[in-house]
Amino acid sequence: MSFVFIVGIALALAMDCFAVTLGVAAGARGLTARQAVRMAVYFGGFQFLMPVAGWFAGDRLLALISRFDHWVAFGLLALVGGRMIHESFETSEEDKAGRPDQTRGRRLVVLAVATSIDSLAVGLSLGVVGTSVLYPAAVIGATSFVVTVAGARLGPVVGRLAGRRAELAGGLVLIAIGIKILVEHAGG
Repeated sequence: MSFVFIVGIALALAMDCFAVTLGVAAGARGLTARQAVRMAVYFGGFQFLMPVAGWFAGDRLLALISRFDHWVAFGLLALVGGRMIHESFETSEEDKAGRPDQTRGRRLVVLAVATSIDSLAVGLSLGVVGTSVLYPAAVIGATSFVVTVAGARLGPVVGRLAGRRAELAGGLVLIAIGIKILVEHAGG
């Protein structure tokens, strides 16, 4: 498998990480360097681990989850997106300051899992065609890390342009990504 092909796959898989990070950063009016790196480590880490897990699991896992994996990804993204939309209507800055950090704990794990489910399928595919997985998984993880950091850096710009409703837009983007996953699965 050529490097260019692997990078193409990695960039395609990283786009969900970019969009989610952009939405979170825009809604939060920016992320600290620590928050951005934390998101990048989680997103890149999950994007690395999921193809490896898929490769080891083989066809059995694909047969078990292929009927509903898209619904899991959609549900997770809709849940987090819906929460962001709800929180965008909070009126006071004090309410917003007191809410949980999207880049920590369970919320971050949910986002990392939701954005990396496609990587599981890539790992399954690599196993089926007999390709080794560690090199492609490392490229996928590293690309997702870099793209996530880029989304964190661009998020404040989007937040300033969108004004008070940046978080609303971020939530809508997460739900749109979930819908895109459903539509792609229905078409494929």
